[in-house]
Amino acid sequence: MYTTEVVTEMDMANMTNTTYMPRSEEDQNMSWDDATWVMTASFIVFTMQSGFGLLESGCVSLKNEVNIMVKNAVDVILGGLSYWVFGYGLSFGTAYSNILFAAGDFAVSAPEQDMGPLFATYIFQLSFATTATTIVSGAIAERFNFMAYCMFSFINTIVYCVPAGWLWGQHGFLYKMGAIDIAGSAGVHLVGGVSGLVACIMVGPRLGRYDQGHEQFPMGSPTNAMLGMFMLWWGWLGFNCGSSFGVRGHKWKYAARSAVTTINASLGGGLFGMTYSLATTKKLMVGDLINSILGGLVAVTAGCALYRSWEAVVVGIIGGMLAVITMPLVDRLHIDDPVGAVSVHGVSGLWGVLAIGLFVDADSLEKITNGRAGLFKGGGWHLLGVQALTCACIISWSAIVTFVLLFCINKLKPIRMTTHEELLGADLVEHGIRHPGLGLSRTVSALRRHSEVDERLKELDLPPEVGSNLGHMTLLQKLRQRISHPRGSVAEASFVSSARRSAFGSRTEPIVPVTVTEDSNKTSKPPKKNTSHVAWINFDEHLDNMHP
Repeated sequence: MYTTEVVTEMDMANMTNTTYMPRSEEDQNMSWDDATWVMTASFIVFTMQSGFGLLESGCVSLKNEVNIMVKNAVDVILGGLSYWVFGYGLSFGTAYSNILFAAGDFAVSAPEQDMGPLFATYIFQLSFATTATTIVSGAIAERFNFMAYCMFSFINTIVYCVPAGWLWGQHGFLYKMGAIDIAGSAGVHLVGGVSGLVACIMVGPRLGRYDQGHEQFPMGSPTNAMLGMFMLWWGWLGFNCGSSFGVRGHKWKYAARSAVTTINASLGGGLFGMTYSLATTKKLMVGDLINSILGGLVAVTAGCALYRSWEAVVVGIIGGMLAVITMPLVDRLHIDDPVGAVSVHGVSGLWGVLAIGLFVDADSLEKITNGRAGLFKGGGWHLLGVQALTCACIISWSAIVTFVLLFCINKLKPIRMTTHEELLGADLVEHGIRHPGLGLSRTVSALRRHSEVDERLKELDLPPEVGSNLGHMTLLQKLRQRISHPRGSVAEASFVSSARRSAFGSRTEPIVPVTVTEDSNKTSKPPKKNTSHVAWINFDEHLDNMHP
């Protein structure tokens, strides 16, 4: 039976914090209703993996759509494992800490009396950590070796967990300076966008990507991409509102404001995307719509609990604009980003962190801004300077560490797929999935004649196409062999009337056989009747004693 906790005015006064993300002192004071709110938000954020998977699989070619979904699963499995083993401890460990990292709480566990606050905090941060890695998977889609990606997914946790401690751990130097990033424009999206940029540069563009210009390749499934965007839209509400990290005191008010500003920013971003697309192409392009909405969402994430409603619209419009406009610029630099992760998460995330230094008021309820306001609100340059320093630190860390990790992985396992693997597609090469209508048989035949092709390809047997019923295929093949009789044999067919069949397939009129003989090759036809006739192969005769 649950009991209701009475919160006094003194409790409310003691619940002020400089930011919403978890602190060790606040963890100890977390109530069951706070924990319920945080865990519910965590479950919603976890569904964003489905959104990222659908969006990314919709943006790539059909022969790689399953592979990108599998990589999203790998991010949860391996990235989640590494975050449990060492990631959380490096961010919020309590055994040791300095201004750069913490230590302790490795392989997260807790005694019964302490497990509630710790586990609620951990599962929320875990959902953030796996999201940061998933951003990278879309940027390097269609040419990154799968086994190398598995290695990267496991150790990439370090790219996220250290800056998370800087921003949201009491030991972090950015936290002590008053940096504000409520839900992760810097800690999640800027980290993921910069890591994706470095990975794109290191792995190189897809084969033939810029041979015909800089226009984006057609989407493999615009429907999947749109469905993924809707799932992310839904997940973002949990992402931002859950970052209030509770509902006690005034926190529920900030959570409610976060919901409104999140929606308003997405509306602003989507409005720009629609306007831009219609003005430039006379059509509403799916890619522009998706990326503008997501750009607005990324931009508002850092200050979702602080903006006024109209400010969220402005921040979202600018975030959507930056996402859509910078994508062609990235392509002109021959940086191949199939899903636009660099623009949406990197550029819009950068804007979202800086926007706090321009627009926010000094809040009076939870003291999130430490009494400081943005430049446009009379607060001077201090907060904007802190936010700019935050961006510089996050960008530098993410770029350097990602480069080092991928450089080391490449020594163990080349990060780039071979030419023949990329041509055949990761779905076939890595997962044994053959899509129909992609000409894979012709591709394999052409590659086998090449003298420098991988020896494994010469022994590759193409699997059946997706959706094939092997039993039916075998049965029909045997049936064709029986019907394709050698000359001189007798093939049985039947002329039957168009009378309706009974429920069990029998006809109301007798079947009249027709024979083909070796001598005459002439078909004896039955006498004409007044009823219309159709030729009907008596399959039952041929299927007798046949087994697949």
